[in-house]
Amino acid sequence: MSERRPNQLHVDEDALGDGAREDMEVNMESIKGVNPESKRWRVIIVGGGFGGLRAAQALKSAPVEVTLIDRRNYHLFQPLLYQVATGSLSPGEIAAPLRSVLSRQKNTRILLGEVVDLDPLAQRVLLADGASFAYDSLIVAAGSQTSYYGHDAWRAWAPGMKSVEEATDIRHKILYAFEVAERVTDPVQRRAWLTFVIVGAGATGVELAGAIGEIARQTLKHDFRSIHPEEAQIILLDGAPRVLPPFPEDLAQKAVRSLAKLGVQVKTGVMVKEIDKDRVTIETQNGADRLNARTVIWAGGVTACALGRTLAQRTKAETDRGGRLKVNPDLTLADYPNIYVVGDLALALGPNGKPLPGVAQVAMQQGAYAAQAIVRKLHSATPIPPFQYFVSFR
Repeated sequence: MSERRPNQLHVDEDALGDGAREDMEVNMESIKGVNPESKRWRVIIVGGGFGGLRAAQALKSAPVEVTLIDRRNYHLFQPLLYQVATGSLSPGEIAAPLRSVLSRQKNTRILLGEVVDLDPLAQRVLLADGASFAYDSLIVAAGSQTSYYGHDAWRAWAPGMKSVEEATDIRHKILYAFEVAERVTDPVQRRAWLTFVIVGAGATGVELAGAIGEIARQTLKHDFRSIHPEEAQIILLDGAPRVLPPFPEDLAQKAVRSLAKLGVQVKTGVMVKEIDKDRVTIETQNGADRLNARTVIWAGGVTACALGRTLAQRTKAETDRGGRLKVNPDLTLADYPNIYVVGDLALALGPNGKPLPGVAQVAMQQGAYAAQAIVRKLHSATPIPPFQYFVSFR
C-alpha cells in the first residue's frame, strides 16, 4: 500500500479479505452521520480477544469513540494455553495488558466489566454491575466456552482449557500425578496416576497430548527414583473417525505418527459415557470400556458463551447447534445492520458453503473487516463487499 497521507484512515489490509481491499483510505473530513451529542460515532467492542482487539486497532485513526469492554484486562493468546498447562510457558508470556496494547490510541478506552445483556432497540449494553453504555455500532467478539455436551458435572474431574486459571490448574494436575505415583506402592493405583486421558482430538487435544508425552519421556525422565515417567500412558480420545477433523487427511496421519513416537495412544470413533474421580468410561465398537485414570483433561469442544445466547434471544438471530449466530455476508445480524458478530460467535460461511473455522486468523480478519464496514457506513460510501476469509502464510 502507498504511504499514508494526512487526515486519512488506515485499516490493516493484510487482515481483510480480497473483496474488501479496495478504497482502504477514507477522507475523514467527509465522514457524516456522527453522534450529535459527542460529535463522534460510538463504537462498543465486547471482548478483547483476537477479533475484538484487531477491530479496535483497525479503528485507530477513525473519527469514532471506541470502547472495548472485557471481563479480563488482558489479551490472552489462547493457542498457547497448552504450553502453560504443560509448564513450557508462564501465564505472563501469553497475556498482554489491553491498556498497554492500545495505549497509543487516543480514541479508545478500555473498561473492565462483563457484558451480560443488551437492548438492540435502545442500542445499549448492560454490564453485570448494573452499568450500561450506549452505542451507535456494536462489535460482539465475546468468544466461546467449553462444551461438555450436556454433562457439565464432568467439569469437576476433567477441566477444560479456555483460561489462564484452567491452564495452571491442569499444570498442577499433571505434575501432581507424577508426585503421587512416586509415593504410591500399589501397582494398580500407580498405573492410574500415570495414566493421562485427553478427550478431544482437535488441535488443542493433539498439542496437549504431545506436550505431555514430551514431559514424560524427556523433561522428567531422570527426575524420579521409584517410577519411570517415560512409562506413563497417554490416551487421546475422540468420537470422530480421525484426529484433526478440520485439517487435510495427510496432516492428520502425520500428527498420529508424531504422537506415536511420543507414546500417545490415539483412540478415535469412541464416545465418552462417564467421567469420575477414578476413571473414564467409553463406548467402543466392542462395547463399554473403562480407563482407570486420575488425570483427565477436556478438549472436546466449545459452545457459545452466555452473552451469545442472550444476543440471539434479543435479536431473534438464527443459531447453529453450538450456539453460533448466523451472520449476513457483511457479518451483521439480520435486521440489525449496526451489530457485528465476529470470531467464535459468528456462523459465517466460506466459499465452499461450510462454516469458517474458529481460529485466530478468521477472528482477526473479521474484526478488521467490521471496523472498515463501520467506517464505510459513516462515509456514506458504497456498500462494503462481502467478507472473504483468505489464508495467509506470512
